[in-house]
Amino acid sequence: MDFEHKITVLGSTGSIGTQTLEIARRYKGIRLCALSAYSNIELLEAQTREFMPKLVCVADEKKAREFETKVSDLDVKVVSGKEGLLEAAAFRDAQTVVTAVVGISGLLPTITAIKAGKNIALANKETLVTGGHIVMPLAREYGVKILPVDSEHSAIFQSLQGNPKRIKKIILTASGGPFFKKTREELKNVTPKDALNHPNWSMGAKVTIDSSTLVNKGLEIIEAKWLFGVGIEDIEVVIHRQSILHSAVMYEDNAVIAQLGTPDMRLPIQYALTYPDRLPMENNELDFTQYMALTFEKPDTEAFYALELAKKAGLAGGILPTVFNSSDEAAVKLFLEGKISYPEISEIIKNAMEGVKNIPDPSITEILETDKNIKESIYLRS
Repeated sequence: MDFEHKITVLGSTGSIGTQTLEIARRYKGIRLCALSAYSNIELLEAQTREFMPKLVCVADEKKAREFETKVSDLDVKVVSGKEGLLEAAAFRDAQTVVTAVVGISGLLPTITAIKAGKNIALANKETLVTGGHIVMPLAREYGVKILPVDSEHSAIFQSLQGNPKRIKKIILTASGGPFFKKTREELKNVTPKDALNHPNWSMGAKVTIDSSTLVNKGLEIIEAKWLFGVGIEDIEVVIHRQSILHSAVMYEDNAVIAQLGTPDMRLPIQYALTYPDRLPMENNELDFTQYMALTFEKPDTEAFYALELAKKAGLAGGILPTVFNSSDEAAVKLFLEGKISYPEISEIIKNAMEGVKNIPDPSITEILETDKNIKESIYLRS
Protein backbone atom coordinates (compact mmCIF):
# COMPACT_ATOMS: atom_id res chain seq x y z
CA MET A 1 0.00 0.00 0.00
CA ASP A 2 1.08 3.61 -0.56
CA PHE A 3 2.08 5.24 2.69
CA GLU A 4 3.79 8.53 3.37
CA HIS A 5 4.28 10.15 6.73
CA LYS A 6 6.72 12.84 7.82
CA ILE A 7 7.94 12.62 11.40
CA THR A 8 10.28 14.16 13.95
CA VAL A 9 11.88 11.92 16.59
CA LEU A 10 12.85 13.53 19.88
CA GLY A 11 15.23 11.13 21.62
CA SER A 12 16.34 9.27 18.51
CA THR A 13 19.32 7.51 20.11
CA GLY A 14 17.32 5.93 22.96
CA SER A 15 15.46 2.64 22.98
CA ILE A 16 12.18 3.98 21.54
CA GLY A 17 13.98 6.29 19.14
CA THR A 18 16.17 3.61 17.61
CA GLN A 19 13.19 1.29 17.17
CA THR A 20 11.24 4.11 15.52
CA LEU A 21 14.06 4.51 13.02
CA GLU A 22 14.03 0.75 12.46
CA ILE A 23 10.40 1.08 11.35
CA ALA A 24 11.30 4.05 9.14
CA ARG A 25 14.05 1.95 7.63
CA ARG A 26 11.52 -0.69 6.60
CA TYR A 27 8.84 1.71 5.37
CA LYS A 28 10.48 4.23 3.09
CA GLY A 29 7.29 6.31 3.14
CA ILE A 30 8.16 7.37 6.69
CA ARG A 31 10.38 10.42 6.24
CA LEU A 32 12.55 11.85 9.02
CA CYS A 33 12.32 15.65 9.18
CA ALA A 34 14.17 16.29 12.43
CA LEU A 35 16.01 14.34 15.13
CA SER A 36 17.19 15.09 18.64
CA ALA A 37 19.49 13.39 21.11
CA TYR A 38 21.15 14.35 24.37
CA SER A 39 24.83 13.51 23.87
CA ASN A 40 25.31 10.27 21.89
CA ILE A 41 26.65 12.07 18.83
CA GLU A 42 28.31 8.99 17.34
CA LEU A 43 24.98 7.20 16.87
CA LEU A 44 23.25 10.47 16.01
CA GLU A 45 25.75 11.11 13.21
CA ALA A 46 25.08 7.66 11.75
CA GLN A 47 21.32 8.30 11.91
CA THR A 48 21.72 11.71 10.31
CA ARG A 49 23.77 10.35 7.44
CA GLU A 50 21.26 7.56 6.82
CA PHE A 51 17.99 9.51 7.08
CA MET A 52 19.16 13.00 6.08
CA PRO A 53 16.89 15.11 8.32
CA LYS A 54 16.84 18.85 7.74
CA LEU A 55 17.32 19.71 11.43
CA VAL A 56 19.14 17.96 14.29
CA CYS A 57 19.20 19.03 17.94
CA VAL A 58 21.91 17.98 20.38
CA ALA A 59 20.76 18.93 23.87
CA ASP A 60 24.30 19.02 25.29
CA GLU A 61 25.65 22.31 23.89
CA LYS A 62 29.31 21.27 24.00
CA LYS A 63 28.51 18.04 22.16
CA ALA A 64 26.42 20.04 19.68
CA ARG A 65 29.47 22.00 18.54
CA GLU A 66 31.39 18.75 18.10
CA PHE A 67 28.48 17.22 16.17
CA GLU A 68 28.20 20.25 13.90
CA THR A 69 31.82 19.72 12.85
CA LYS A 70 31.20 16.03 12.18
CA VAL A 71 28.29 16.74 9.80
CA SER A 72 29.61 19.92 8.22
CA ASP A 73 29.51 18.20 4.83
CA LEU A 74 25.74 17.66 5.09
CA ASP A 75 22.83 19.99 4.39
CA VAL A 76 21.53 19.92 7.97
CA LYS A 77 20.86 22.64 10.51
CA VAL A 78 22.28 21.84 13.97
CA VAL A 79 20.69 23.38 17.05
CA SER A 80 21.22 22.79 20.77
CA GLY A 81 19.87 23.16 24.29
CA LYS A 82 16.26 23.62 25.35
CA GLU A 83 15.55 26.18 22.64
CA GLY A 84 16.91 23.83 20.02
CA LEU A 85 14.71 21.02 21.29
CA LEU A 86 11.64 23.24 21.01
CA GLU A 87 12.67 24.23 17.48
CA ALA A 88 12.90 20.54 16.55
CA ALA A 89 9.50 19.86 18.14
CA ALA A 90 7.87 22.55 15.99
CA PHE A 91 9.80 21.83 12.78
CA ARG A 92 7.55 22.84 9.91
CA ASP A 93 7.59 19.73 7.68
CA ALA A 94 6.70 17.08 10.25
CA GLN A 95 3.14 15.76 10.66
CA THR A 96 3.86 13.73 13.81
CA VAL A 97 6.38 14.18 16.61
CA VAL A 98 7.56 11.06 18.43
CA THR A 99 8.33 12.25 21.97
CA ALA A 100 10.83 9.69 23.23
CA VAL A 101 12.93 11.87 25.54
CA VAL A 102 13.18 10.74 29.16
CA GLY A 103 11.54 12.50 32.09
CA ILE A 104 9.82 15.83 32.56
CA SER A 105 12.04 17.33 29.86
CA GLY A 106 9.42 16.03 27.41
CA LEU A 107 6.68 18.37 28.67
CA LEU A 108 7.58 21.65 26.94
CA PRO A 109 8.52 20.05 23.58
CA THR A 110 5.19 18.21 23.53
CA ILE A 111 3.26 21.42 24.22
CA THR A 112 5.31 23.23 21.56
CA ALA A 113 4.59 20.48 19.01
CA ILE A 114 0.87 20.57 19.77
CA LYS A 115 0.76 24.35 19.28
CA ALA A 116 2.53 23.82 15.96
CA GLY A 117 -0.30 21.50 14.89
CA LYS A 118 1.65 18.23 15.15
CA ASN A 119 0.15 14.91 16.15
CA ILE A 120 1.99 13.35 19.11
CA ALA A 121 3.23 9.77 19.23
CA LEU A 122 3.64 9.82 23.00
CA ALA A 123 6.42 7.73 24.51
CA ASN A 124 7.10 10.20 27.32
CA LYS A 125 4.59 9.37 30.06
CA GLU A 126 5.89 12.15 32.32
CA THR A 127 4.26 14.68 29.98
CA LEU A 128 0.78 13.61 31.03
CA VAL A 129 1.74 12.69 34.60
CA THR A 130 2.88 16.23 35.31
CA GLY A 131 0.87 18.24 32.79
CA GLY A 132 -2.10 16.17 31.68
CA HIS A 133 -4.52 18.89 32.79
CA ILE A 134 -2.78 21.26 30.34
CA VAL A 135 -1.80 18.93 27.49
CA MET A 136 -5.09 17.12 26.83
CA PRO A 137 -7.26 20.28 26.58
CA LEU A 138 -4.55 21.86 24.41
CA ALA A 139 -4.60 18.87 22.03
CA ARG A 140 -8.37 19.23 21.70
CA GLU A 141 -8.03 22.97 21.10
CA TYR A 142 -5.49 22.49 18.30
CA GLY A 143 -7.24 19.43 16.86
CA VAL A 144 -4.25 17.09 17.12
CA LYS A 145 -4.11 13.42 18.11
CA ILE A 146 -2.26 12.05 21.12
CA LEU A 147 -1.36 8.48 20.08
CA PRO A 148 0.13 6.33 22.85
CA VAL A 149 3.39 4.48 22.26
CA ASP A 150 3.69 2.69 25.61
CA SER A 151 2.76 -0.94 24.98
CA GLU A 152 0.11 -0.89 27.71
CA HIS A 153 -1.56 2.33 26.60
CA SER A 154 -1.40 1.30 22.98
CA ALA A 155 -3.12 -1.95 23.97
CA ILE A 156 -5.88 -0.01 25.73
CA PHE A 157 -6.19 2.34 22.74
CA GLN A 158 -6.50 -0.64 20.40
CA SER A 159 -9.02 -2.38 22.67
CA LEU A 160 -11.20 0.76 22.59
CA GLN A 161 -11.40 0.93 18.79
CA GLY A 162 -15.03 0.88 17.68
CA ASN A 163 -16.43 1.18 21.21
CA PRO A 164 -14.75 3.90 23.28
CA LYS A 165 -17.65 4.37 25.69
CA ARG A 166 -19.26 2.31 28.45
CA ILE A 167 -15.95 1.46 30.12
CA LYS A 168 -16.23 -0.25 33.48
CA LYS A 169 -12.50 -0.39 34.14
CA ILE A 170 -9.09 -0.54 32.53
CA ILE A 171 -6.87 -3.53 33.27
CA LEU A 172 -3.24 -2.41 33.16
CA THR A 173 -0.75 -5.27 33.07
CA ALA A 174 2.73 -5.28 34.60
CA SER A 175 5.49 -7.86 34.24
CA GLY A 176 6.44 -7.57 37.90
CA GLY A 177 10.05 -6.90 36.94
CA PRO A 178 13.11 -8.81 38.19
CA PHE A 179 12.07 -8.80 41.86
CA PHE A 180 8.65 -10.43 41.63
CA LYS A 181 7.78 -12.16 44.95
CA LYS A 182 10.70 -10.49 46.76
CA THR A 183 10.00 -9.14 50.26
CA ARG A 184 10.99 -5.71 51.57
CA GLU A 185 13.79 -7.36 53.50
CA GLU A 186 15.12 -9.11 50.39
CA LEU A 187 15.14 -5.82 48.46
CA LYS A 188 17.64 -4.15 50.81
CA ASN A 189 20.72 -5.52 49.03
CA VAL A 190 19.56 -5.01 45.44
CA THR A 191 22.22 -3.47 43.19
CA PRO A 192 21.72 -1.36 40.04
CA LYS A 193 22.93 -4.32 37.98
CA ASP A 194 20.21 -6.51 39.55
CA ALA A 195 17.51 -3.89 38.92
CA LEU A 196 18.54 -3.40 35.28
CA ASN A 197 18.02 -7.08 34.52
CA HIS A 198 14.44 -6.92 33.22
CA PRO A 199 12.98 -10.35 32.35
CA ASN A 200 11.02 -9.38 29.22
CA TRP A 201 11.71 -5.90 27.87
CA SER A 202 14.78 -4.05 26.61
CA MET A 203 14.46 -0.45 27.81
CA GLY A 204 16.55 2.49 28.93
CA ALA A 205 18.04 2.49 32.43
CA LYS A 206 15.53 4.92 34.01
CA VAL A 207 12.45 3.07 32.73
CA THR A 208 13.95 -0.31 33.68
CA ILE A 209 14.56 0.78 37.27
CA ASP A 210 11.05 2.26 37.43
CA SER A 211 9.63 -1.01 36.14
CA SER A 212 11.37 -2.92 38.94
CA THR A 213 9.94 -0.65 41.68
CA LEU A 214 6.47 -0.51 40.00
CA VAL A 215 6.90 3.28 39.81
CA ASN A 216 6.57 2.92 36.05
CA LYS A 217 3.20 1.28 36.49
CA GLY A 218 2.19 4.08 38.83
CA LEU A 219 3.13 6.64 36.20
CA GLU A 220 1.14 4.65 33.64
CA ILE A 221 -1.96 4.75 35.87
CA ILE A 222 -1.86 8.56 35.92
CA GLU A 223 -1.12 8.66 32.18
CA ALA A 224 -4.09 6.36 31.48
CA LYS A 225 -6.35 8.64 33.50
CA TRP A 226 -5.62 11.50 31.11
CA LEU A 227 -5.45 9.52 27.88
CA PHE A 228 -8.73 7.70 28.34
CA GLY A 229 -10.74 9.98 30.63
CA VAL A 230 -11.21 7.50 33.47
CA GLY A 231 -10.81 7.76 37.23
CA ILE A 232 -7.75 6.42 39.06
CA GLU A 233 -10.11 4.07 40.93
CA ASP A 234 -11.23 2.61 37.57
CA ILE A 235 -7.73 1.36 36.68
CA GLU A 236 -6.67 -2.05 37.96
CA VAL A 237 -3.05 -3.21 37.87
CA VAL A 238 -2.49 -6.92 37.32
CA ILE A 239 0.87 -8.72 37.32
CA HIS A 240 1.24 -10.74 34.13
CA ARG A 241 4.68 -12.30 34.04
CA GLN A 242 4.66 -13.38 30.40
CA SER A 243 4.04 -9.85 28.97
CA ILE A 244 1.82 -11.28 26.23
CA LEU A 245 -1.48 -9.62 27.16
CA HIS A 246 -0.43 -5.98 27.08
CA SER A 247 -3.57 -4.52 28.69
CA ALA A 248 -7.34 -4.73 28.42
CA VAL A 249 -10.64 -2.91 28.80
CA MET A 250 -13.63 -4.25 30.73
CA TYR A 251 -16.95 -2.84 29.54
CA GLU A 252 -20.12 -2.30 31.55
CA ASP A 253 -21.47 -5.70 30.50
CA ASN A 254 -18.23 -7.26 31.89
CA ALA A 255 -16.96 -8.20 28.44
CA VAL A 256 -13.16 -7.84 28.32
CA ILE A 257 -11.34 -6.87 25.13
CA ALA A 258 -7.56 -7.18 25.23
CA GLN A 259 -4.62 -6.75 22.90
CA LEU A 260 -2.05 -9.55 22.84
CA GLY A 261 1.31 -9.84 21.12
CA THR A 262 4.97 -10.56 21.67
CA PRO A 263 6.96 -8.23 23.96
CA ASP A 264 8.05 -6.02 21.07
CA MET A 265 7.89 -2.22 21.26
CA ARG A 266 8.02 -1.88 17.50
CA LEU A 267 4.33 -2.82 17.25
CA PRO A 268 2.92 0.07 19.37
CA ILE A 269 5.42 2.49 17.80
CA GLN A 270 4.38 1.46 14.29
CA TYR A 271 0.67 1.60 15.11
CA ALA A 272 1.05 5.15 16.44
CA LEU A 273 2.75 6.16 13.19
CA THR A 274 0.36 4.40 10.81
CA TYR A 275 -2.97 4.71 12.68
CA PRO A 276 -5.66 3.91 11.69
CA ASP A 277 -3.92 1.59 9.20
CA ARG A 278 -2.02 -1.56 10.12
CA LEU A 279 1.09 -2.44 8.13
CA PRO A 280 2.98 -5.76 8.07
CA MET A 281 5.77 -6.40 10.58
CA GLU A 282 8.41 -9.11 10.60
CA ASN A 283 9.69 -11.34 13.42
CA ASN A 284 6.99 -10.59 15.98
CA GLU A 285 4.28 -13.19 15.31
CA LEU A 286 2.79 -14.62 18.49
CA ASP A 287 2.89 -18.43 18.73
CA PHE A 288 0.36 -19.41 21.39
CA THR A 289 1.67 -22.97 21.50
CA GLN A 290 4.92 -21.70 23.06
CA TYR A 291 3.08 -20.65 26.23
CA MET A 292 1.75 -23.30 28.59
CA ALA A 293 -0.19 -20.67 30.54
CA LEU A 294 -0.81 -16.96 30.90
CA THR A 295 -0.87 -16.03 34.59
CA PHE A 296 -2.34 -13.03 36.42
CA GLU A 297 -1.81 -11.94 40.04
CA LYS A 298 -2.35 -8.93 42.26
CA PRO A 299 0.69 -6.67 42.80
CA ASP A 300 2.45 -6.74 46.17
CA THR A 301 1.86 -3.18 47.35
CA GLU A 302 3.62 -3.78 50.65
CA ALA A 303 7.04 -4.54 49.18
CA PHE A 304 6.44 -2.24 46.19
CA TYR A 305 4.47 0.51 47.87
CA ALA A 306 5.45 3.18 45.34
CA LEU A 307 2.49 1.93 43.31
CA GLU A 308 0.13 3.06 46.08
CA LEU A 309 1.96 6.40 46.31
CA ALA A 310 1.29 6.92 42.60
CA LYS A 311 -2.41 6.20 43.07
CA LYS A 312 -2.49 8.69 45.94
CA ALA A 313 -0.82 11.31 43.76
CA GLY A 314 -3.19 10.60 40.88
CA LEU A 315 -6.28 10.86 43.08
CA ALA A 316 -5.09 14.12 44.65
CA GLY A 317 -4.02 15.61 41.33
CA GLY A 318 -2.60 19.11 41.25
CA ILE A 319 1.14 19.28 41.84
CA LEU A 320 1.43 15.89 43.62
CA PRO A 321 1.93 13.84 40.43
CA THR A 322 4.83 16.16 39.56
CA VAL A 323 6.29 15.65 43.05
CA PHE A 324 5.93 11.88 42.64
CA ASN A 325 7.66 11.95 39.27
CA SER A 326 10.42 14.43 40.15
CA SER A 327 11.39 12.72 43.39
CA ASP A 328 11.56 9.40 41.55
CA GLU A 329 13.77 10.87 38.80
CA ALA A 330 16.14 12.20 41.46
CA ALA A 331 16.10 8.98 43.49
CA VAL A 332 16.75 6.74 40.49
CA LYS A 333 19.71 8.91 39.49
CA LEU A 334 21.17 8.61 42.99
CA PHE A 335 20.57 4.85 43.05
CA LEU A 336 22.30 4.35 39.69
CA GLU A 337 25.23 6.39 41.04
CA GLY A 338 25.44 4.10 44.10
CA LYS A 339 24.54 6.89 46.55
CA ILE A 340 21.36 5.38 47.99
CA SER A 341 19.97 1.88 48.49
CA TYR A 342 17.18 0.39 46.40
CA PRO A 343 14.45 0.70 49.10
CA GLU A 344 15.35 4.38 49.54
CA ILE A 345 13.89 5.13 46.10
CA SER A 346 10.37 4.62 47.41
CA GLU A 347 11.20 6.23 50.74
CA ILE A 348 12.40 9.41 49.01
CA ILE A 349 9.19 9.58 46.96
CA LYS A 350 7.07 9.14 50.09
CA ASN A 351 8.94 11.83 52.03
CA ALA A 352 8.76 14.27 49.11
CA MET A 353 5.00 13.84 48.76
CA GLU A 354 4.48 14.33 52.48
CA GLY A 355 6.63 17.46 52.50
CA VAL A 356 4.71 19.63 50.02
CA LYS A 357 1.47 21.54 50.01
CA ASN A 358 -0.63 20.66 47.00
CA ILE A 359 -1.30 23.20 44.24
CA PRO A 360 -4.70 22.28 42.75
CA ASP A 361 -4.24 23.53 39.17
CA PRO A 362 -0.53 24.18 38.60
CA SER A 363 0.73 26.25 35.67
CA ILE A 364 3.62 25.09 33.51
CA THR A 365 5.88 27.47 35.44
CA GLU A 366 4.77 25.98 38.78
CA ILE A 367 5.28 22.44 37.46
CA LEU A 368 8.83 23.18 36.27
CA GLU A 369 9.73 25.13 39.43
CA THR A 370 8.45 22.31 41.63
CA ASP A 371 10.43 19.78 39.61
CA LYS A 372 13.61 21.84 40.02
CA ASN A 373 13.08 22.42 43.75
CA ILE A 374 12.26 18.80 44.54
CA LYS A 375 15.33 17.49 42.73
CA GLU A 376 17.68 20.06 44.24
CA SER A 377 16.47 19.31 47.76
CA ILE A 378 16.93 15.56 47.27
CA TYR A 379 20.42 15.94 45.78
CA LEU A 380 21.46 18.22 48.63
CA ARG A 381 20.39 15.65 51.23
CA SER A 382 22.15 12.73 49.55
